[in-house]
Amino acid sequence: MKRMMRIGLTGGIAAGKSTVAARWRELGALHIDYDALARRVVEPGGVALPEIAKEFGPHALNADGTLNRSWVADHIFGKAAEPGARERLDAIEHPLIYDEARWLEANAAAAAERDGNGAPLIVVHDVPLLAEVIDTIPFEFDQIVTVEAPVCMRLDRLIENRGMTVEQAEDRIRSQSSEEERRAIADVVIDSTQPLPDMLAQADALYRQWEA
Repeated sequence: MKRMMRIGLTGGIAAGKSTVAARWRELGALHIDYDALARRVVEPGGVALPEIAKEFGPHALNADGTLNRSWVADHIFGKAAEPGARERLDAIEHPLIYDEARWLEANAAAAAERDGNGAPLIVVHDVPLLAEVIDTIPFEFDQIVTVEAPVCMRLDRLIENRGMTVEQAEDRIRSQSSEEERRAIADVVIDSTQPLPDMLAQADALYRQWEA
């Protein structure tokens, strides 16, 4: 049986988590990107869109039937959000996302078993909201890593790199768990304020530990 290390990767929005994930992917990890899965489950033709429209009304969809992301962002994460709106959306999307993650992991494990080399399969579940779902996500992790940076730095990155307004950036950060909550579930903290070579060296050292 092929050995597998299941890693939970989290971090605040714009903290540098994607940089760490990309490094581990380069080193050979299977990277399961939950943001990408969240986009996949709301693609046209999927089961999520009709459920979202039923739960939140027709304004949640564009005229062409695609997800109205700006409306959803305002009404789920913004000041216009109704109490419990985030939880109602999560109840629709999360089971579908977990099913996709299971499928990706199972297929990678089967392929690794056929490959037959002695290296362990390292699977990185990249979950921005891991602190929020840690008690309900249907996976157990061998190690949890969070990537952190000060809120002021993350705000600047969201405004400069993603074109958000100050209000939009603050809403997105406010909608996530706090740094304290992420640190509470993490085994390792990567500080992304350190020089990039140092941050990548820390990521590399962790990966070598997992391989061993």
